[in-house]
Amino acid sequence: MTKLSVNINKIALLRNSRGRNFPDVVAFAARCLDLGAHGITLHPREDQRHARYSDVGELAVLCAERHCELNVEGYPSEQFLEVVKRVRPAQCTLVPDAPGQLTSDHGWDIVKEAALLRRVVGELKALGIRTSLFVDFDYPHIEAACEVGAERVEFYTEPYAEHFGTPQGEATFAGFRQAVARASALGLGVNAGHDLNLDNLAHFLAIPGVLEVSIGHALVAECIELGMEKVLGRYGAIVGAG
Repeated sequence: MTKLSVNINKIALLRNSRGRNFPDVVAFAARCLDLGAHGITLHPREDQRHARYSDVGELAVLCAERHCELNVEGYPSEQFLEVVKRVRPAQCTLVPDAPGQLTSDHGWDIVKEAALLRRVVGELKALGIRTSLFVDFDYPHIEAACEVGAERVEFYTEPYAEHFGTPQGEATFAGFRQAVARASALGLGVNAGHDLNLDNLAHFLAIPGVLEVSIGHALVAECIELGMEKVLGRYGAIVGAG
């Protein structure tokens, strides 16, 4: 079974837009877990325009109480790492976001950033935090993730989502299948995320070996349209069959 980790950044964005604690990020996360999600993902950015660093600690308490995993994503800035090291989530996904970037749109060049990533991964692993690197499916040096000590990679799935249902879609899907197989053969755990949704997830999970998917923007929008119980139920059925 593939695990579903719900990214709740969009709930944090709604909260921040009104200056009150509504919607409550922790309450929404708890509801997702009640409805079958396996974990929670949060991606605080430097400007904290949606997720805040203070949210990380509150969600860590919730996830500890529910015996599920918290995945904290972000660029390994000094402030980000300070929070992660203090809270010690189950997993930290390192993402090469520039300050002010709208959303994650590419993976690491691990070879170029090897010194930084090796240091950060080593520091996190020493605290018992599993590390994952955000990567492109066609990145040619995936073995470099092993060399810097990462335990997992998260494949950036926007190219799959963009071409899903088009003539180019099957070729892109085949590229992802090859990438997952290659990472797995190297001993890396495989996660995936970005623009996965109720329409395209089941097809993607025909690829064997995907341990976790992180879904936020689409899931929140689908909850608004269809309701949380229906949406989480459908995702649960999909990942259970993945």
